[in-house]
Amino acid sequence: MAIEIIATGRAIPPRRLTNHDLAAKLDTSDAWIRSHTGIGARHIADEDTACSDLALEAARQALVMVAAQEGSGNETGDMTQVALTLDVIILGTATPDYLGCPSTACVVQDKLGARNAAALDITAGCSGFIYGLEIAAGLLGTRSGRKRALVIGSEILSRFVDWTDRGMCILFGDGAGAAIVERTENPSAGPAKQGLLRTILGADGSGTEHLIMWRGGSRNPYKPGDLDGMPPHIEMNGRAVYNFAVKSVTETIENLLAQENITINEVSRIVPHQANARIVQAAGKRLGIPEEKFFLNIQEYANTSAASIPIALDELNRAGELRKGDLIMTIGFGAGLTYGGNLIIW
Repeated sequence: MAIEIIATGRAIPPRRLTNHDLAAKLDTSDAWIRSHTGIGARHIADEDTACSDLALEAARQALVMVAAQEGSGNETGDMTQVALTLDVIILGTATPDYLGCPSTACVVQDKLGARNAAALDITAGCSGFIYGLEIAAGLLGTRSGRKRALVIGSEILSRFVDWTDRGMCILFGDGAGAAIVERTENPSAGPAKQGLLRTILGADGSGTEHLIMWRGGSRNPYKPGDLDGMPPHIEMNGRAVYNFAVKSVTETIENLLAQENITINEVSRIVPHQANARIVQAAGKRLGIPEEKFFLNIQEYANTSAASIPIALDELNRAGELRKGDLIMTIGFGAGLTYGGNLIIW
């Protein structure tokens, strides 16, 4: 049995906000932002767009890809039929449509017409897609009878940043990425092993306050007069998160290689969470991994949290840069604090 990624999709809002645009309003500059983060732009959703809207578009793109593989050419009709084959929808997000309930995954399930699918959200910060793949693999186990899952990372982070805070608002963007994964009893032609090979998941809950939205939950609910016009927003201890990220990325790469008894030379591409180019560069330097082994698109999208890895996978996939049999590693870290990684034979 194998758990294979058979299709990908992404949704990027059309509005592009560059570093120069921010520099016109804040005391910052394109040169400073690029040198400290690697970010050149980010995409911002319009006021009428919610997390589920981006998730829906990314999911539809992935369904169309499956329809093209299986269907007769009527993309819309075939996509609807493919949606009916979904057994599970898993959506990672820190910025859901609604606080607590209903899940954003249920909103997406209804709009897709995927009436045979169970649906749930997961909250693992920027590690959400990595967690989601492993949860999907467990839910598609042989005894379950389930065969196909849709895993999405979707974020509207622009609604939850303080746009007067020049240290934070430069970091984040909006977007969604999706993957359809399938349980196959006889893996497709290629290497003996196929699909999701190994996953590492972890957390360090002692760092909960390093990346947090303090207001709005049951710990600190809103009371009349509390808002003062300020919505809940992300607050971060940047140095603590940076140190955690470099350590967790380094150790996760080392552990994935050791557990499969392979070398980094056997890995075609490392697709990291796109939070800060300096984190990736620092981890690569510690491990002696050339920078070109890592795929980075942070310069265009900034940090899209749970969406960053599936957006990157779709970008690589549609560019033809992922070939059958390639060994791909994903690496993520985020609020919680959480971390994880997947080894995937494409």
